[in-house]
Amino acid sequence: MKPSLVVIFILFLFTGVSAQQIKYGIGNDSWNPDSLGNHRAVLTVGGAGNVAKATIEWRRRDTHPELKDIWVVDAKTNSKIANVKALNINREQGTVYFEPTSGPGTYYVYYMPYQVEGRSNYPNAEYRKTPTTISQWPKSTTNAVPAKLVRIEAINAMSSFYPMEVIATAAETKALIKQHPQKDYLVFTEDRLNPIKMQNDLPQLWITKGLKNSFSGTASKGENYTYQLGIYPVKKDLTDVKVVFSDLKSKTGKAISAKAFSCLNTDGVNWDGSPLHKTVNVAKNKVQALWILADIPKDISAGLYTGTATVTTKGSGSTTIQIALTVNNTVLADGGINEPQKQTRLKWLNSTMAEKNEVIAPYIPLVIKEKTIALLGRQFTINQDGLPAQIQTFFTPEMTELSSTPKNILVESVHFHVTRSNHQDIKFKTSEINFTDKQAGIVKWTSKSTSDSLNMEVNAALEFDGFVSYTVKFIAVNDIKLDNISLHFPFSPQASKYMMGLGQKGGYRPDSLNWKWDVANKNQDGAWIGDVNAGLQYSLRDNHYVRPLNTNFYLQKPLLLPTSWGNDGKGGIKIAKKGQSILADNYSGERFMKKGDTLYYNFTLLITPFHPINTDFQWSNRFYHKYNNLDTIKATGATIINIHHATPINPFINYPFIAHKEMKSYIDEAHSKGLKVKIYNTVRELSNSAYETFPLRSLGHEIYSPGKGGGYSWLQEHLGDDYIAAWYVPEIKDAAVVNSGMSRWHNYYVEGMNWLVNNVGIDGLYLDDVAFDRTTMKRVKSVLTQNGHPGIIDLHSANQYNKSDGFNNSANLYMEHFPYLNRLWFGEYFDYEKSSPDFFLTESSGIPFGLMGEMLQDGGNAWRGMVYGMTNRMPWSDGADPRAIWKAWDDFGMQGTKMIGYWVENNPVKTNNPDVIATIYKKDKSVLIALASWAKEDTKIKLIIDWKALGIDPAKATVTAPEVKNFQPARTFSATDEIPVTKNKGWMIVVKQN
Repeated sequence: MKPSLVVIFILFLFTGVSAQQIKYGIGNDSWNPDSLGNHRAVLTVGGAGNVAKATIEWRRRDTHPELKDIWVVDAKTNSKIANVKALNINREQGTVYFEPTSGPGTYYVYYMPYQVEGRSNYPNAEYRKTPTTISQWPKSTTNAVPAKLVRIEAINAMSSFYPMEVIATAAETKALIKQHPQKDYLVFTEDRLNPIKMQNDLPQLWITKGLKNSFSGTASKGENYTYQLGIYPVKKDLTDVKVVFSDLKSKTGKAISAKAFSCLNTDGVNWDGSPLHKTVNVAKNKVQALWILADIPKDISAGLYTGTATVTTKGSGSTTIQIALTVNNTVLADGGINEPQKQTRLKWLNSTMAEKNEVIAPYIPLVIKEKTIALLGRQFTINQDGLPAQIQTFFTPEMTELSSTPKNILVESVHFHVTRSNHQDIKFKTSEINFTDKQAGIVKWTSKSTSDSLNMEVNAALEFDGFVSYTVKFIAVNDIKLDNISLHFPFSPQASKYMMGLGQKGGYRPDSLNWKWDVANKNQDGAWIGDVNAGLQYSLRDNHYVRPLNTNFYLQKPLLLPTSWGNDGKGGIKIAKKGQSILADNYSGERFMKKGDTLYYNFTLLITPFHPINTDFQWSNRFYHKYNNLDTIKATGATIINIHHATPINPFINYPFIAHKEMKSYIDEAHSKGLKVKIYNTVRELSNSAYETFPLRSLGHEIYSPGKGGGYSWLQEHLGDDYIAAWYVPEIKDAAVVNSGMSRWHNYYVEGMNWLVNNVGIDGLYLDDVAFDRTTMKRVKSVLTQNGHPGIIDLHSANQYNKSDGFNNSANLYMEHFPYLNRLWFGEYFDYEKSSPDFFLTESSGIPFGLMGEMLQDGGNAWRGMVYGMTNRMPWSDGADPRAIWKAWDDFGMQGTKMIGYWVENNPVKTNNPDVIATIYKKDKSVLIALASWAKEDTKIKLIIDWKALGIDPAKATVTAPEVKNFQPARTFSATDEIPVTKNKGWMIVVKQN
């Protein structure tokens, strides 16, 4: 957990003319919060009587406390007291009468009790409501015994409101404002250890300290120092709030340059490395935290440095804060990031680490020859108008090697048709393409095409992994009415056997498809069309494209309908055979453009496969998906451990920085035993235990998505509203909030991965769905593989083809990440029993993209998995024990075999039943045949073997099925025998020349 707060807090409060002392403490998890609530007042009753009275100055941040029930518990009997009456309940205080059932002694007032409803991992705290019937007890309160407030307690330090969520009273706030009648807004200074948490109230702490136009702090040399300015408009809304810094100077003339200071809320570096400038507006009577980052030079002299930070606004003047910073003699080589509770890692939000587009293995530098760009296993030729003239791949059908023979993806060049209202195409005059950037990792080019009505400008880039981005602008030279603007992809039939996307589950491409935009309900903007060794994914994009939410949350932040492609619902996609091609016609329909109007017809491409499959990696790297004793894991034969969140060494979801010492100890021991360790950490939601939670909240919706709030009690009590509650772990009460999409949090994420590699020694990542883009994935892969680290990444996805996820295919959704993955794990809600072979191949196996996978749901189907080289992963679910298959692999000697899938036309082994398919694993004088049945009933098959292709003399061959526990019994066959195959099952058969 976060560093504990001090157990007892004492604050002297000055309210009016009288002073009172209130203590704040924590209850060390000594009661059940999911019944009694997280907060209580501890009272003592000193005298005898039938009625006790307490007026509790609780200073609550929650709204409408009068609607919440109040429970009183007798500390002696631990029993809830029946006779209780609450009066004059408000946010500042409340009066509670109760029957002191045990006489003088201690009593607890639980003033925010709740019950948990909903699913265990997606709960909602429902606060118990004030009874609707008014109690007749007591008949008289005249002789009530006074109950003294001893202290106010939170269940634990994490839940405490002290000090920054203890509100100032309305009178205190009004009095403070009255002391500064000339100010449109007040500026409070605050230390980094007290993050500003409330937007609707001033903390009482600020009333106690008073308004001071100064801040003082102590920093070390080289530290990523931070402090806060709290902006509070009192007369009107503020617009365009900024902070301007002066140099900080010492008496000896030394200086810390103003350039060393920045405001996190207004300036920084975006996730893609571009400068970020944000406009901060603050509504009247709202509190806005401004986090100030200071890069203290390592070589600065120790001493006191003074200067100013000036808050400026539009129309409300400026406020100058005197800054006094004492620099001590300690030198921090790492900026102090090992003490994140001091907010030293906020600098990570502006990181540019690994932004440079450097080539990452196994990819190779791009090579340009005239208009053709060569990349690993592929070739991209550019037409004069900047669009693809031809795309070729050089992968063998087996997907294990590269070939010298190209396979064309296109029949002719990709092209636009721009049709006038008279149904005539506009003829463009096109200039030569111009290469604007030629690097090993990226090539960029432009082209311009002109006509008397429209001009077309193309800006494009191809990266080393096969990603292509196109920005296409159509600019109206004159007013013009158009019948249509469409983009044609004329696919070769040989490279368009399969399809997924646009409402189609992965499998054989339909003969025809007519699709329309429906972004409110469907996360669909393109498709993958291809064969195993050649394909193309394309996505149609708006020029203001924003990555939507995914994994249960798509409907809360869906795609933007592209202004151009969607055209108010007129646009769509038709796919059908036309002439020699399979034509994908991406049309947008009729429209009118005025002179000077610009439309963006942007799109992206991914050329598949990305690289050959690495079968030896599949056979030798065996995953164990659970935190466990390392000797126990090693005894299973597993070689890589995936550490999920909610485990002792990785307790908090997507924030693996709190138990890092325990994690490092575990990983060090694992390495000593020859095991690798990967951790669960991604971007989609973020634990409420993150040290930076409230600084991130101060950035509005940059990091966290807007939403209706709710969820677990901590979120409701400390965030208030305007968030989406995400995954929750009841055992440790870890409550996460949904991230907004692409943001500076990805910079932090990359830096965090770098820190974990270098300080904890992680060997890679287990990703559970992904909410960032390929740019971030590329950066992550770069830091994970630095200095020879293995950087293994496997991606798990639940099946995204459902209403909550917008009916997208997991493989289609995440294909942009595939170039940097080592293994797929698709996953929950995939039906391995009812799915067809073509679905397995395209959506689960990863093979058409250069990957291999594993199965999850209900343990998978071991026989069908084997024809794709897949097993299940232990010990995730019942029956998920691949050890017997691992042993069969080792007994046969899978390392170094050549995998030839059933999809390969010249596979030397076939069956006489098309519903029973065969994949082989071939080596010298022996072959392992994996058979899997999709027949509707039990059946018998015969093997059709090309002995010459296998290099085996049939006269000297044995055909045996080794015993494999829970898979098959031992059997001996002859090459001509009928082999019985049970429905939905199969065999592993070894053919060997003696």
